[in-house]
Amino acid sequence: MLGSLIGGVILLKRYYATDAGQHKIDALMLKIPVIGDVLRKGAVARFTRTLGTLVSSGVPILDAINITKETCGNEVYSKALGKVHDAIREGESMADPLRATKVCDAIVVNMVDVGEETGELDTMLYKVADYYDEEVTTLTDGLVKLLEPLMIVFLGVAVGFIVVSLFM
Repeated sequence: MLGSLIGGVILLKRYYATDAGQHKIDALMLKIPVIGDVLRKGAVARFTRTLGTLVSSGVPILDAINITKETCGNEVYSKALGKVHDAIREGESMADPLRATKVCDAIVVNMVDVGEETGELDTMLYKVADYYDEEVTTLTDGLVKLLEPLMIVFLGVAVGFIVVSLFM
């Protein structure tokens, strides 16, 4: 059993090392009910903050998107940013292809659209990143508060099992 477990982990790591495997596993992770929300909002916060920092530093938008694509940490978001990059190179705005990828909430797309129209894209990206960082913190705190009673019940069952086994 231990050998099959180790073999399964090795096969999973090798599958994750491929582009298709990484994309499928990242997409699957985003679909998990509570953890997926944390991962999704964390990825949005990471890529908007990185993109905002690069844009405010004067990096051209196409180069900034390429850099952000490499550092976003999720293959689903990386491919979506690649599509946004290609659309911007063809002359479109950033909001429309971002909306078409359906990886970001409407609030993110609308903030990016407003930022492009007003010329304050970096400011809007920072606001989105701050909002989503706060959301991730709230979700994480909720998960920790949910785990505390579960751990107490688990420890109670373990101690009860030990006590019952001593009496038998």
